[in-house]
Amino acid sequence: QVQLVESGGGLVQAGGSLRLSCAASGRTVSTYPMGWFRQAPGKEREFVAAVNWSGSNTYYADSVKGRFTISRDNAKNTVYLQMNRLKPEDTAVYYCATRSSGNRYYINTYEYTYWGQGTQVTVSS
Repeated sequence: QVQLVESGGGLVQAGGSLRLSCAASGRTVSTYPMGWFRQAPGKEREFVAAVNWSGSNTYYADSVKGRFTISRDNAKNTVYLQMNRLKPEDTAVYYCATRSSGNRYYINTYEYTYWGQGTQVTVSS
């Protein structure tokens, strides 16, 4: 019913910027809370950023706070993750996720129902 497709990943040098996009389709995705997670080799999937359905409330992991910005364009059914001042430790596969209910943001993997396939972000030192 709900499909999420990430894009925008790639190779960037430390200190650079990259913007990820997550295109959603199916039903009323524009009303769904959204989140970004990442998983590095040998690591558990970790929370990065989240936003409520309207985009009015956001939350960030301490590791990315001040550098990353999550936003959404509900008219396009798309959520973005603007990543600035990238560090080598940001290297990971980035996933977007959503759920079909909720009036706030969510920061735990188990709180999400739908997941994209991920996009690779590699930051060189």
